[in-house]
Amino acid sequence: MTIQIGGVIKFNFLICVVGPTAVGKTAHSIKLAQNIGSEVVSADSRQFYRELEIGTAKPDAEELSTVKHHLINSLSIHDHYDVRRFENEALEILENIYSERNVAVMVGGSGLFVDAVCYGLDDLPPVSPHLRDELNFELENKGLSVLVSELKEKDPDYCKQADLNNPQRVTRALEVIRTTGKPFSSFRTGKKVDRPFHVIMVGLEMEREKLYERIDLRMDQMIENGLFEEAQAFHKHKHLNALQTVGYKEIFGYLEGDYDKEEAIRLLKRNSRRYAKRQMTWFKKNEHVKWFKHDDHSGVLKYVLSEIESKSLEAKK
Repeated sequence: MTIQIGGVIKFNFLICVVGPTAVGKTAHSIKLAQNIGSEVVSADSRQFYRELEIGTAKPDAEELSTVKHHLINSLSIHDHYDVRRFENEALEILENIYSERNVAVMVGGSGLFVDAVCYGLDDLPPVSPHLRDELNFELENKGLSVLVSELKEKDPDYCKQADLNNPQRVTRALEVIRTTGKPFSSFRTGKKVDRPFHVIMVGLEMEREKLYERIDLRMDQMIENGLFEEAQAFHKHKHLNALQTVGYKEIFGYLEGDYDKEEAIRLLKRNSRRYAKRQMTWFKKNEHVKWFKHDDHSGVLKYVLSEIESKSLEAKK
């Protein structure tokens, strides 16, 4: 946790703001970064892609100009990107931030990406691009259910904890299984790595009914802003991992005649609420998260500053 620089101990901090979609993480992260004079690193796997604007709920231009943000609009939907690459890029960004200041802010609802930076990833075997292309072809032509059936047969233990509605999670596990002949779960040791910073986890929560109302309203706003038109523009790219996400898949079904627009909107809202529930389940398992009401900005700041002061004093002893 501590780094010796020229005889002076430097103690670095990473403040992580986590929670479900639509709870208000962006506003909290910006306020924190402003108060401590730092920068924000995004850990939202849907906000990396510059082409996708409406369906990803990115910070707007004004918010982005308030403090420096990293890893938003940093990729094309055509780029291959995974959590390992994110881990490496985020750690490099943090190293640069810590060369000038000792506190950084990370924000996002993608639990796996947050955990990769804070605790490290399991050492998984390399996978050939050919196999990845093969699985993506099967996903597009046979459907997710066929791949899920294979995964349930070959690794039932992983299926008990995995989000089987997430194509990336399913195909990643099958990549490892087909490469090694071993269950994906056998590589998941959960061993944590040491990081050159202390993690302060802040979780935001809201009454479920209120959160679900907020999600529905956000979806209505996205639709009004042109979500259906955006999805239609990228329909031909639906096989890409970047488009395998809530907010686009539901509209692709409508565009292909599987159901009408009213049903597409119902699915958009339902699946967004389910996504929020999965996010909360993930973060609630982390005993290091300190939970606050979504609008308790002063409480969050007070806690963060207290933790920084306490750990800094420990480092000096």
